Amino acid sequence: MSRVFRNHRGKLAIIALVALSLAVGIGLGPHLGFTASARTPLWTERTVDVAPTPATAPNWVELASKLKPAVVNVSTKRTEGQPAMRSPFGPGDPFERFFRDFGDQPQPKRSVRSMGSGFIINADGHILTNNHVVDGATDITVKLSDGREMTAKVVGRDPKTDLALLKVEATGLPTIPLGDSSDLKVGEPVMAIGNPFGLEQTVTTGIVSATGRVIGQGPYDDFIQTDASINPGNSGGPLINARGQAVGINAAIFSQTGGSVGIGFAIPSSLAKTVVTQLADSGHVSRGWLGVSIQSLTPELAKSFGLTETAGALVANVMDDSPA
Repeated sequence: MSRVFRNHRGKLAIIALVALSLAVGIGLGPHLGFTASARTPLWTERTVDVAPTPATAPNWVELASKLKPAVVNVSTKRTEGQPAMRSPFGPGDPFERFFRDFGDQPQPKRSVRSMGSGFIINADGHILTNNHVVDGATDITVKLSDGREMTAKVVGRDPKTDLALLKVEATGLPTIPLGDSSDLKVGEPVMAIGNPFGLEQTVTTGIVSATGRVIGQGPYDDFIQTDASINPGNSGGPLINARGQAVGINAAIFSQTGGSVGIGFAIPSSLAKTVVTQLADSGHVSRGWLGVSIQSLTPELAKSFGLTETAGALVANVMDDSPA
């Protein structure tokens, strides 16, 4: 009988300890003399205060349906000849006669075909594309979305901005309006239409990844970066915002494999508007020339000149007989 009683008291002691632990866990600990250390988290869970989006996702289906007819396939043909063979050892070479008799003979020329994209900017048949799409072409054919093929002529080219203006003899053509690329925001949705690898009327979507990119393509680098899939053949096609305006002309990709890795670049429409106007008027772009070389005023240079600020630019050189 006494053994049963001791076991019963042991059970009561265990129950009492469990109850005390629960009491501490639910907040009675401070009243019983227990305290717990509260450590401040290393992170914050505060939400970002942003205005709610005024609209849902862009209606890409309807935009693609309306704008694809204004995107064209630009097919070009170039004539390339093989260079004449010359003896690498000069006139005294024993095999000089062989090179003279066979190597100096006219080499057969071959036609090289390539494809790109473009888009119609007015109903009278003006088409905007990249300069590298038509550079050196002896024959340019434009294929519309309805299957019609037309011969195009080059109105003007500007290698420095990689833009070219073409013209076909037609009226009443569908067009894509040019928007203001200076209003673009990083994260804004965009759509690219073109002919990658000859696959006509291909539509891809993405966002503006960055603006004002300098990628070493020329003196007027100011590219829009996008993750909309762009591949060879997309060159010259439009980059379109959610309002159906072309805000860029797709021009280049960054890739180590030759395919899209989600880093594409487009020429801003704001730059294209200025270039296209001059190409239509004169066939080329006239630019001002000062004749000075400038460089950034670094803190070290500012200190050497006794300046307290680094605002402005440093004139490093003035060219002889220049306007400057």
